[in-house]
Amino acid sequence: MPVERKMSRKFLEDAYCGESMAHMRYLIFSEVAEKEGFPNVAKLFKAIAFAEQVHARNHYDSLGKMGKTVDNLQTAIEGETYESEEMYPVYNEVAKFQKEDGAERSTHYALSAEKIHATLYKKAKESVERGKDLEIEKVCICPVCGYTSVDEAPEYCPICGAPKGEFVEF
Repeated sequence: MPVERKMSRKFLEDAYCGESMAHMRYLIFSEVAEKEGFPNVAKLFKAIAFAEQVHARNHYDSLGKMGKTVDNLQTAIEGETYESEEMYPVYNEVAKFQKEDGAERSTHYALSAEKIHATLYKKAKESVERGKDLEIEKVCICPVCGYTSVDEAPEYCPICGAPKGEFVEF
């Protein structure tokens, strides 16, 4: 049963956001520890990141936001579309205006990748609505900018120029 009282709902939404950010922050910290030669510290960050994910999932579920795959795909489509059509274009223009090169590059990367994500989620939703899984072998992600391709990575990332060998496959 989803949380109904306004204050509890607001607090649980805030907790979900906090746990989600902690999850990501600890995964990033794990990468840094790994690169610096501290594999056990990296392991600790990864493990606690998983615990934060468990907390976030529990909060999300308590908020009544967990849906079936087709519903979750629609939520993902809406989120990616908002990011690519409204949020990141504005963020990128502000970064340009304020001459914040790092922010401009980061928001450009995200804006470019989010458009692809929305398209991929739409294709996935169409498959699920037909009762079929998405027909893909692998998903390739550029670790620099987040560019996403299906089945094969390009020789060079069309967004940031990273070589094919750096792409992460899922």
